Amino acid sequence: MTQSELVISLHDALAQIGPEAWDACACPEAASGGRPNDPFTTYRFLKVLEDSRSVGVGSGWQPHYMTAEAEGQIIACAPLYLKSHSQGEYIFDHNWADAYERAGGRYYPKLQVAVPFTPVTGRRLLVRPGFEEIGRAALVQGAVETAGRNALSSLHLTFCTEDEARAGAAMGLMARKNQQYHWVNRGYGDFDAFLADLSSRKRKTIRKERARAQGFGGEIEQLTGDQIKPHHWDAIWAFYQDTGARKWGTPYLTRAFFDLAHERLRDDILLVLAHREGRVVAGAMNLIGTSALYGRYWGCTEEHPCLHFELCYYQAMDFAIAQGLDRVEAGAQGEHKLARGYLPVGTHSLHWLRDEGFSEAVAHYLEAERAAVDEDIEFLTGYGPFRKTDMEDHE
Repeated sequence: MTQSELVISLHDALAQIGPEAWDACACPEAASGGRPNDPFTTYRFLKVLEDSRSVGVGSGWQPHYMTAEAEGQIIACAPLYLKSHSQGEYIFDHNWADAYERAGGRYYPKLQVAVPFTPVTGRRLLVRPGFEEIGRAALVQGAVETAGRNALSSLHLTFCTEDEARAGAAMGLMARKNQQYHWVNRGYGDFDAFLADLSSRKRKTIRKERARAQGFGGEIEQLTGDQIKPHHWDAIWAFYQDTGARKWGTPYLTRAFFDLAHERLRDDILLVLAHREGRVVAGAMNLIGTSALYGRYWGCTEEHPCLHFELCYYQAMDFAIAQGLDRVEAGAQGEHKLARGYLPVGTHSLHWLRDEGFSEAVAHYLEAERAAVDEDIEFLTGYGPFRKTDMEDHE
């Protein structure tokens, strides 16, 4: 099969593609009813974003989902959006936009292959098994041609896998590297086994933090699936609004997102809630994959020492250990995670810029940035809390 035999199409709504065809590319491992590796690229997650109007008209994220079809079968698809700003991306290009427009160009709109508002690494070029090479190439070529044909400034694939980054670079896209913090489960039987891996000082600090947090005057519970009730989302929405207003000015997700998440996604969700005097006073929302727990949103209506660390980081570790998950991805930013066992890892993105001169300048910048990120990861990893020698294990 050659690329000339493929049909590339754009779709304004996921319903035009359908759950079977989309998930056959996005999560074929879940075809028999199991959990998807990546809950964020599933049809049900992206459809909740769409149906809740978190994306679409007025959001700055206009869906134009791309598919590649061969002999009447969709062999590849991508969550493609027309963007009118650079918000909700977490691998930011604001400086590029400023430079482009100061030079007299029009940076927006642009094309973005991404999961909106989600700084989580995963496949962005979703390909049915057996069509990996030709499917990826068709999606990249189709997206670049779409951007060029419509005189758009750029195309961006954010939080793609390292393998996709290499493949995209081989196809002529520019590779970018950033970092975030992940906790890795080294086969721990319980939280104490994790603590045993740490230096004595860090071990004592975490024990004190957990004790302070758990002594906040209430109870902490973990809820997933049918344990989650509709009223829990009232608290999560309040937390999300408060955090979103402080971080972004305006929260990205609508209230309807959380109602639809309860209906369609609660088996993929872990809520960690802190109750005090009959009220939920703090909480964290996570999504569950086959090998990872993904921390997404946190908020509180009462401030209690170390409660943020407990609900977002330590409870997530407890859940991952109990469920045999390989890692916890705690979201973007936050060097404070380092002291709590979350080490820096690289994240990847791919970029295409229509203007050749601007593209060349950005390529030079990205080369230097990649080297700097690698140095930061190496440096920060050395400051992690783990024991360097057996001597550090003595209390």
